[in-house]
Amino acid sequence: MTSSLPCLRDRYAHAMILSGVGDALGYKNGDWEFCHSGEKIFKELQDLGGLKKITVKLPKWNVSDDTVMHLATGEALIKSSNQNDQQKLFLTLAQAYKECMRDMAGRAPGNTCKMGTSQLRPLVPNGYKIPFNPRGGGCGAAMRAMCIGLRYPRPEQLNELIAVSVESGRMTHHNPTGFLGSLATALFTSYAVQEKPVRSWGRGLLDTLPLAFQYIESTGYCVKENQEAWDYFKTQWEKYLKTRSLEDGLSDPVFPQEYGFKERDAFVKSVSFSGWGGSSGHDAPMIAYDAYLGAAGDWTELCYRSMFHAGDSDSTGVIAACWFGVTYGINSVPEKNHKHVEYRDRLEKVGVQLYDCAFPVESTPEAKQ
Repeated sequence: MTSSLPCLRDRYAHAMILSGVGDALGYKNGDWEFCHSGEKIFKELQDLGGLKKITVKLPKWNVSDDTVMHLATGEALIKSSNQNDQQKLFLTLAQAYKECMRDMAGRAPGNTCKMGTSQLRPLVPNGYKIPFNPRGGGCGAAMRAMCIGLRYPRPEQLNELIAVSVESGRMTHHNPTGFLGSLATALFTSYAVQEKPVRSWGRGLLDTLPLAFQYIESTGYCVKENQEAWDYFKTQWEKYLKTRSLEDGLSDPVFPQEYGFKERDAFVKSVSFSGWGGSSGHDAPMIAYDAYLGAAGDWTELCYRSMFHAGDSDSTGVIAACWFGVTYGINSVPEKNHKHVEYRDRLEKVGVQLYDCAFPVESTPEAKQ
């Protein structure tokens, strides 16, 4: 990191703010999330004057369900920060997810999220548990879990990160393809805080999957069903890492020489479950990661790769933009893009409070900066 970067506490706030920006830009009130041509989106973007000219604010650029649920996750983590009782934390998350569904008008919440939250019973013991869902592999768990990595960023907190990301994920997406997406976005956010080389993140995820299954076994809940559905997520990530020559976590990524909107649309589709890239738990973090790798710290390029494509562009955008904020801060982002984003004050507040939870003043020199 260079000295010109904002301090980590500020970058926590920037990560949350930019996650909302990535969501709103990728969503565009549903117009771009459900558009299946990155080239068409780019043309519309140019007709609007280009990215630097876009003022992301209501009513044209509201956030989607992604940000609403991400905020719910973050605020529940903060509310439970003084508790050592993990079960109470899970019930607090369940309550937050149920309550946030009241704020979904015009935000296109997914059917799996709606069904899952309707099954939660946060006022009774174990009421955060829902049945295994063979069709629960969507991206709704992944899109809201980056803040878990902000809350548990240190290597020695890996077991906590695994438990919270897995349980928060399977509160709506009780299928490994879904809730392992939650683990991936939380884990990669923690890696960003740790300043771990980006090329190593995918390898780190594969190395963490056995620990995640050990956690599933330790809960004794739907172990057999999860075991039978486990391999798809792992296999898809192994294929992707091989495509980019990232299997060992030590090599730099290899991208095609020609890699414009048309080629990226083809990539997004190729890693998808059923054609709509980014809509599943395995490929939403994958596409976001690919965009983050390829953008190399350039905000405009990050937006082109993660928010303006033929797939579930708000879900990949909310994830990639959060990582960008953690790593680079907000200084290189046009002010119009972020100054008036919906829920900006809440997002900023959550980011700062998550930092204070993760790094108590007495335990870190940076907190005094």
